[in-house]
Amino acid sequence: MVSPVNSKIKYLARWGYSARGAIYLIIGSLAVLAAIGQGGRTTGSKGALVTLLAKPLGDVLVGLIAAGLVGYSVWRFVQAAWDVDGHGTRVKGLAIRSGLAVSAFTHLSLAVFCLSMLLGFSLGGSGSQRWTAWLLGQPFGRWAVGLVGLAVIGAGAANLIKGIGGKFKKQFDMDRMTMAWASPVCVFGLAARGLAFFLIGGFIVIAGVNFEPEKARGLSGVLSTIHRQPYGPYLLMVVAVGLFAFGVYSVLAAIYRRIG
Repeated sequence: MVSPVNSKIKYLARWGYSARGAIYLIIGSLAVLAAIGQGGRTTGSKGALVTLLAKPLGDVLVGLIAAGLVGYSVWRFVQAAWDVDGHGTRVKGLAIRSGLAVSAFTHLSLAVFCLSMLLGFSLGGSGSQRWTAWLLGQPFGRWAVGLVGLAVIGAGAANLIKGIGGKFKKQFDMDRMTMAWASPVCVFGLAARGLAFFLIGGFIVIAGVNFEPEKARGLSGVLSTIHRQPYGPYLLMVVAVGLFAFGVYSVLAAIYRRIG
């Protein structure tokens, strides 16, 4: 199979990494402000975009991010279908490529959410609880929700392994001096996102086992839960800085990642 990666795909991919980075920089910044009691709030990707839209030139910025998210979706689909990163066709490789396909869909849906805001209607709400409730109403719903939760946990593990194991370095075309400061930032960011995915997946599994969709949590719900725990502001600060670091990692990927 001939790889479709060309200059246009590379451009879309880099724009997409930048868009993802911008969203996580906003999520991390708002969570840091919430942790120190300075008017921030715990939110996920949609909340970050809603916040951005309210700022000066917010519609322009959200539009640029929406276009980037479409580009990122295209890149993820190419990664999954053409295996440009060489994951292979064994069980592990197919699992990774399936995750890439899911990522393509979720980022495309986020782009649609951006468009809905720009057109003046909302597709908001508690997305994780809504789709969990729908899935629980289907045949074998509990099993399906449980599998989704386990898949999210698996994605968290992949982030942790990629960060702590330093696998991301193989994908970066970066000089030694830049890597010296970028590496710990990337490790911290990937580990924080991995932890967040572990918690999200855990809540989804619990929702499926107990047949209680209201127990499902997205990133916003997980950050809010952390904030309510003993020493919550301190714990939230660590995770918030980590998510901000993941945003930096994404921006670095936009600049330095080998694509195709």
